[in-house]
Amino acid sequence: MIQSILAQIKRGKLWQYAGGIFPAERKSLSNQQAITFAPIPKELVIPLNQHIGEVADVLVNVGDEVLKGQALTSHNNFRALPVHASSSGTIKAIEARPSCHASGLPELSIVIETDGKDAWRERNPTTDFTALDRHTIIDKIHLAGIAGKGGAGFPAHIKLSVKADIELLIINGIECEPYITSDDMLMREYADELIKGIEILEFVTQCKQTVIAIESNKPEAIAALSAFETDTRRVTSVPTKYPSGGEKQLIELLTGKQVPNKGYPIDMGILMHNVGTAFAIKRAVIDDEPLISRIVTITGEAFKEKGNAHVLLGTPIQSLLAQFELEPQPNDQTRLIIGGPMMGFTLPDAMAPVIKTTNCLLAPTVKELPPPGQEMACIRCGECADACPASLLPQQLYWYAKDNDHDKLNDYSLFDCIECGSCAYVCPSEIPLVQYYRIAKADIRKQETEKKKAEIARIRHEARQERLEREKAAREAKHKEAAAKRKAQLNAAKPDQPESTTAEPTKDKAQDAVAQALARAKAKRQAPNTNANIDVAAARAARKEQARLAKAAKAAQEQTDNSATTAQEQQTEAKPKATNPAVAAAIARAKAKKEAQQDENEAQTSEEMPAPSKNPAVAAAIARAKAKKEAQQAKKEEPQPQSAATEQDDTEAPAPQEKPAPSKNPAVAAAIARAKAKKEAQQAEKEESQPQSAASEQDDTEAPAPQEKPAPSKNPAVAAAIARAKAKKAAQQAEKEEPQPQSAATEQKDTEAPAPQEKPAPSKNPAVAAAIARAKAKKAQQKDSTES
Repeated sequence: MIQSILAQIKRGKLWQYAGGIFPAERKSLSNQQAITFAPIPKELVIPLNQHIGEVADVLVNVGDEVLKGQALTSHNNFRALPVHASSSGTIKAIEARPSCHASGLPELSIVIETDGKDAWRERNPTTDFTALDRHTIIDKIHLAGIAGKGGAGFPAHIKLSVKADIELLIINGIECEPYITSDDMLMREYADELIKGIEILEFVTQCKQTVIAIESNKPEAIAALSAFETDTRRVTSVPTKYPSGGEKQLIELLTGKQVPNKGYPIDMGILMHNVGTAFAIKRAVIDDEPLISRIVTITGEAFKEKGNAHVLLGTPIQSLLAQFELEPQPNDQTRLIIGGPMMGFTLPDAMAPVIKTTNCLLAPTVKELPPPGQEMACIRCGECADACPASLLPQQLYWYAKDNDHDKLNDYSLFDCIECGSCAYVCPSEIPLVQYYRIAKADIRKQETEKKKAEIARIRHEARQERLEREKAAREAKHKEAAAKRKAQLNAAKPDQPESTTAEPTKDKAQDAVAQALARAKAKRQAPNTNANIDVAAARAARKEQARLAKAAKAAQEQTDNSATTAQEQQTEAKPKATNPAVAAAIARAKAKKEAQQDENEAQTSEEMPAPSKNPAVAAAIARAKAKKEAQQAKKEEPQPQSAATEQDDTEAPAPQEKPAPSKNPAVAAAIARAKAKKEAQQAEKEESQPQSAASEQDDTEAPAPQEKPAPSKNPAVAAAIARAKAKKAAQQAEKEEPQPQSAATEQKDTEAPAPQEKPAPSKNPAVAAAIARAKAKKAQQKDSTES
């Protein structure tokens, strides 16, 4: 099929593409003068990124001296293009400077302070490029940093590196944008060098047919290149129509075939390059001159001087304005447009530099190119659809772009739009349709980039998980293998060493037992206050307390027996001396009561003293000494007959400083001993259950409560035995007190005795509580009989 197309091209057959417009050309403003050279500026600002692709690495530092054509960056990968010094000088700075872009955002640039010498680096020209192989030529093009000069800035070496068979090579000299004449003047004045570049492309691609397409409004260029036609190279004049210079539109115009959606011309065996790119390839391959300058059209009614000039890359736009004498517009309406009026953009900052894709600097007057009017509502006229050269529906794309409906935009092939501006040119509502499409494209690209990053992250995460699983499985297999190996070694050693294998486990067991015993001992040393130690100490203390109480009770019983015998003898001797039996009985009861109070005071004092020794022998010795002392004191004192009044005075005002004589009544002494034992048992029981006052016996004995209490027994059996003994003794004491006759004076003295300040807590033992209740009832009955 391509052969038939080539045959039709040779016959000069042309096809048509959809849409297109016919704007005012305005090319005569700049194509009447020869190409000039712009002066070397004092400062060159060379951005690192001037193409579609990645940024190369910087090779120079601030303060370095550079020569013209010297590489400033390295091509670190295939998609990166290096940049070069446009003139000799010194690296002044490497910093962000205003960019030659619609946004005007700063971008990293290398600033060169020129020295005016314009000294070249060493060059190695090639007279016969056919002596070079294809890859060498492509490398030279790459090192020269050549990007497509048609406006897109796609790296030229990437197009030439494809492995597909190239049937048709198209050299684009259409230049359909109004005002721009740089390619026209290039074809006129540098036709021979342009042909050399085309020959290099033909040699590299090994194409079967070459077509140099030029619009019919450039007769001088057509004539200049027609002289170089051959059987395989043809100059074709195409009708003047905008945008015939678009890649897809020109291919359809020359071949009648449309490039598929999301497809490339290379897939059809077609390769296209701009005439400016072919000229730069000739300079790079043959002259060893990198891309450091380009032809720029300076035009517009606001310039006094118009034309085309060779401008060094990195030259600030501001310096060109001074050279071509820009006249400011009234009301500060001066506009600088990079590119033509259809696809160009307004330059935000005049300090932006000329870059590889800058083909025109347009400064129109307000009358020449009025600013766009107020955007109005779409009237659905359909003019935009008729003018679209890509056969799209601009009206629908406009609605979906406003709604950010990216799915619908993709369904309506937004990325097939070449942003030619034909739809906006014919729109009666003056809607900037192209601006909406550019913004929507940027949003979709950003979204796709984020999706790609997320997909890469997902793949990396899954790969990491798989790697971790593999490592885990490898570790487990390694452990299993090692375990199997050890088991095999043990099994292999058993028949060879039966005795050692039998003895070794016994030895290991013995060592394990020793290690366990050491561990237990260490744990016991580290934790001395354990519950077990506490229980053992409590049991030991309870046993000591029980033994001490038993010895004390035995000593008290012996003392009671001795005291009873002595008291009986004394009473027998004292009976004849008493004149009144009632008075003698009252005196005896008063003395017994006083001695009981004194003994209880001594018991309280002994309890406030430090705790007795825990040694049972020492405690027993102390008890025997106390009993012996009391017996000796009782023998020394003799009973004296006293009157009732004297005994009454003694009972009403006892002196606390003097110790009363011990009772000579054996019953009273026994009661005192029982009271002491009972009191100690009650105190032990109360402190074990809850903190209470130790004045339970004060109701019976009317003695003051002790301030301190001895430590209670922690043995439940001991506490229960003490409680039973206490109840039994209290009952016996209550029964003994019932038959004794008492006088009214004695009962009055009993009632006049000082009462304790705090009422002791009731006893929890039922027998003791019953005894106390009977004693209180008897006392109340005696009080009533005395008063009556």
